Amino acid sequence: MITADGSTTIHIPEWDEQYHSKHGAIQEAKHVFIKNGLSLFSDQKIRILEIGFGTGLNGFITFLEAAKMKLIIDYVGVEAYPLAADEVEKMNYVAQLEAIKYSEVFKQMHQQDWEIKGEISPDFSLTKRKQFFNEINDENKFDLIYFDAFGARVQPELWTEEIFEKMYKALKSGGVLVTYSAKGSVRRAMLAVGFLVEKLPGPPGKREMLRGTKGPLTPKGGQSVKKTAGSCI
Repeated sequence: MITADGSTTIHIPEWDEQYHSKHGAIQEAKHVFIKNGLSLFSDQKIRILEIGFGTGLNGFITFLEAAKMKLIIDYVGVEAYPLAADEVEKMNYVAQLEAIKYSEVFKQMHQQDWEIKGEISPDFSLTKRKQFFNEINDENKFDLIYFDAFGARVQPELWTEEIFEKMYKALKSGGVLVTYSAKGSVRRAMLAVGFLVEKLPGPPGKREMLRGTKGPLTPKGGQSVKKTAGSCI
């Protein structure tokens, strides 16, 4: 389906759920994961874990933005149910992002074999893991997590304390998790496992979103945001 900003997403009729916001797939990705996640880092090497690789939109936008920000990215995307090739071909992200010269990069991201680390560019590596989220057992490996699972309305088991404890363990100290969700149950689950949680303005169509930090948050510019454990802004 075509979302409000002209970019595509996939609709699942039996759930009445989309892979991205119907108010704008690209707008949502840029607001949640780039503006409120990736932009906290600059001129350094970082590791990113994406929960729900899906259409590859978040990974592709991250690739495009990383060059502007002088970032070296080690990107890991977890997906239990990869898209079929014909579904990927229907996604119009390359055109909508005016990134025609990187069309082969988007194809490569999807065609790359699973469970291996591939070099998309000298500054961007990608590993795709075909894995259920409850099987993730990384510890102290990632600087940033894009938590982009299907919504709690249709898959509440993906938004539990058990899952967020795995996310907390996977992050390095000071690491950040961003998600489009702002549900009270999600915020409470994040707080329960130790995240410092902020409510932030949401993307088009959503009033708020959440960002969790493992330890003190230090945004770009070096000024720390002072909070107490379990605080919520």
